Amino acid sequence: MEKIEIDTEMLENAASMLKAIAHPMRIAIIHLLEEGEKKTVTEIHNLLNIEQSTTSHHLGILKDKGVLSSKRKGKNTYYFLKHDSLRNIIACVSKCTVPNS
Repeated sequence: MEKIEIDTEMLENAASMLKAIAHPMRIAIIHLLEEGEKKTVTEIHNLLNIEQSTTSHHLGILKDKGVLSSKRKGKNTYYFLKHDSLRNIIACVSKCTVPNS
């Protein structure tokens, strides 16, 4: 049997990213951004009906762990998914949580 080389740093980064995503509000934020649209903190907190400070906290975690990127335009900072393939993770998890019919 052939041994497989494991990139532990890559695995640690992946686990860290998944831990950051593993929160109901952060999943909701990702869901808002999964169509590729960029949104500000104000837009996100209004759409999700949560405090702006809470929204900023969650966005900071997602950005720190490489899930989101941001771009400043004038006075606003726009957030978006750093990798398009992240929407596949959310779609997969969403499908797995639907009760069997």
